[in-house]
Parts: sequence; C-alpha cells; structure tokens
Amino acid sequence: MTQIDKSKPVLVTGANGYVASWLVRKLLKEGIKVHAAVRNPENSAKIQHLVEEAEAQPGELKFFKADLLQKGAYKAAMEGCELVFHTASPFTTDVKNPQEELIEPAVQGTANVLNTANEVDSVKRVVVTSSCAAIYTDAIDTVKAPGGQLTEEIWNTTASLAYQPYSYSKTLAEQKAWDIAKAQDRWDLVTINPSLVLGPALNPHQTTSESINILKMLGGGDMKMGAPRLGMGVVDVRDVADAHYLAGFTPQAHGRYITSAHNSNFLEMGLALRPKYGKQFPLPKKAIPKWLLMLVGPLVNKLFTRQFIRNNVDVPWKADNSKIQNELGVQFRPFEETMEESFQVLIDENIL
Repeated sequence: MTQIDKSKPVLVTGANGYVASWLVRKLLKEGIKVHAAVRNPENSAKIQHLVEEAEAQPGELKFFKADLLQKGAYKAAMEGCELVFHTASPFTTDVKNPQEELIEPAVQGTANVLNTANEVDSVKRVVVTSSCAAIYTDAIDTVKAPGGQLTEEIWNTTASLAYQPYSYSKTLAEQKAWDIAKAQDRWDLVTINPSLVLGPALNPHQTTSESINILKMLGGGDMKMGAPRLGMGVVDVRDVADAHYLAGFTPQAHGRYITSAHNSNFLEMGLALRPKYGKQFPLPKKAIPKWLLMLVGPLVNKLFTRQFIRNNVDVPWKADNSKIQNELGVQFRPFEETMEESFQVLIDENIL
C-alpha cells in the first residue's frame, strides 16, 4: 500500500505527448504541481497547450528539459517527487533502423528514468506507460492465449527485431522496468498497458501518432473500397490518462493493467463513423477480403506482409480488462464517442 502525498510535485516524462497531455491536464485539474519533462521547453508550438491548461486549472506547472537517452537527465525534475509517471517513448511503425529508433530509446529511456528513481529518495511509486504490445504481437496471439484472451499474466514472445519491432521494443522496455523495480524495495512499479489509443488530441498538429494516421486512412479514402477486419483493441486517450492517475494515487494499485475498452477492427472503426460522417467522407462500408489483401497488401504497405495479414486479418482480438475496472474503478467511454470525437478534432483542425 503506497500513499502518495498530493501536496508534493509529480513528475511526468514526455509531458507533451498524446496521452501525457491529458494526464497533465488531469493532474492540474486536481490542484497538483506538475514537473513536466520535455525534450525542448523552448519549443512553444509543442508545449503551448499545456501552458494554457495550467492557466485554466488550479495546479502548477514547471517545465524541465530532459532527453530520454541522457543518463541522469531527469534527476532535477524528479527531486522532491513521490510519484513519477514515465510516459515518454517512441511510437512509430515507420522505421529504418529499429534497434536505433525503437529499442534503444524505449529500453535505455526506461532504465534512465528508473535508475534515477533509485537515486532520488523521495520517490515512492513509478507508473510506466507500457502497452498491450508487451503482451501480444498479432491478433492470433490473443486467440491462442489461455482462455482465448489476453490477461496481465501473459508476455509477448512472438515479436522480434525483424518482425513487429515496435512490439518488441515495448516488451523489452517493460521487462527492463520490472527488473529494476524488483532489485530494490523503496518504490513500487505499476504499468499501464493500453491497446490502440484513440480520442481527441489536445495538440493535434504536433501529435505524431499512429492513431491519427489510422483515422486519416479511414477518412481520407484509402479504405473506401473496403477496410480489413484487422483485429485490435481500442481505448480512449482520456480513459488512459485517468487510468494513469488512478494507478498513481490508488494505494493498493499493483502490477500490470490492461487498459483496453473495446475489442474491435478497422472495419468496425469505419462503420462507427459512418452515421455522422458517411456523407462527407469516403468511409469504408464493407470488409476487404483476406485473399485480396494477401495479393495486394504487400505492394500497398510494407507493414502488410503476408505473415502479418495471416495473423491479424479476420482474426478476433480479445483482452480481459476486468482487473483495471475492479481494482482502479476505471470506466470506459462508449466506442462511438471515442471514434467521433477523435475524427471531429481532425476535421476542426483541417487535418482531414
């Protein structure tokens, strides 16, 4: 049982990120002093939305410059904090050198933050943003899991540097976090493992996320002839931020938490948008057949290898989210609300 004093500052790494921005907003709303660690506090385009939040909310905000790959870079920001949220990590599938662009930042960054927690006596709890990608690689893994669904006990054993390196990076980074946490007994570790995060971005023009790319593909006509039933979980960014907050301040929070609201696929996402946006945008109406994807997929998108299509298309994705609901009281937004509000931001900001 770890009791966190809300009068002490709280550190958020990668504070201007997609999930982290909502978390910072929540902390400020609760009147908490936030130490926001970002790569470049001088870049106003990337932090202005947080400055505006701080002006509107009772909490305080202080920026710190910190680089994931620099040892000790987070020490100044961590001093005096009992609670650390480590959210900073690369999320992209378009990489030339996965070792350099994904594995090293994810693993070394995690090690840097947690080793610093070992040096800063005030720290009592670290909440790390992991991913369902540390539990599975392909939808077929969820079908093959005990009971036919993902649980917190399962670890990803099918990703590698050559196949799905993003999932591999998240697995290695979370394993590193648990290794460091288990080697000491002053602070405890909690991990949040979201599936695909959708929902409105607080800073849409600066949010470089696969989530926005997927919405652009759905609304931009890439899938107007049909969308693949590509099995995946979906969760709202605001629910993920709340999950972090509750993981930080619930004394009995422990271990890993699958943070996924809906078992879904690309076609379902497109169909959820059709009632409101179907007249304006070339949203998909039907599924693209798997055999056709096997033929053209590898030509259209290098991620759509035959192995990937075989393991994910027309394969249901299932995860058990009962732990986070029962232990932290997280309640998830309806699927349609998440889809529509994500999409509307892209329209409002002329991204679509």
